[in-house]
Amino acid sequence: MHKLLTYDYAIIRVVPRVEREEFVNAGVVVSCASHKFLESRIELDEQRLMALDPTIDIETIRDYLAAIPLICAGGELSGPIGQLPHRERFYWIVAPRSTAIQTSRVHTGLCTNLPKVIEHLLDTMVRPCKQNKITATRTI
Repeated sequence: MHKLLTYDYAIIRVVPRVEREEFVNAGVVVSCASHKFLESRIELDEQRLMALDPTIDIETIRDYLAAIPLICAGGELSGPIGQLPHRERFYWIVAPRSTAIQTSRVHTGLCTNLPKVIEHLLDTMVRPCKQNKITATRTI
């Protein structure tokens, strides 16, 4: 039997106009303290983001989002925040802020495979919903 691991996660969001509180889910960050695991994956749907704000500076958003996986990985390229211990990096990433890049509240889960959790979260929370093959009929 596989040992269950406790993990924390948050959804990474892009909020193009903070005052409107509209957002597009753009990635996930997952942390497992017992395994010193911290990973983030970004999959920004730029068309959805542009639908919310056609004037957004997409290059700047890409740069900001690209920093998150670097901070998770740590090392020299990740800057001073990337030198912190895993859990401190996680809490820095998920700290509440009122900027274009935000995260959801932190949620907790149990799993046996952390990389599969990331894929599951991307499928359910970030990637566009898959079309259901059943089509509804409408009577007028």
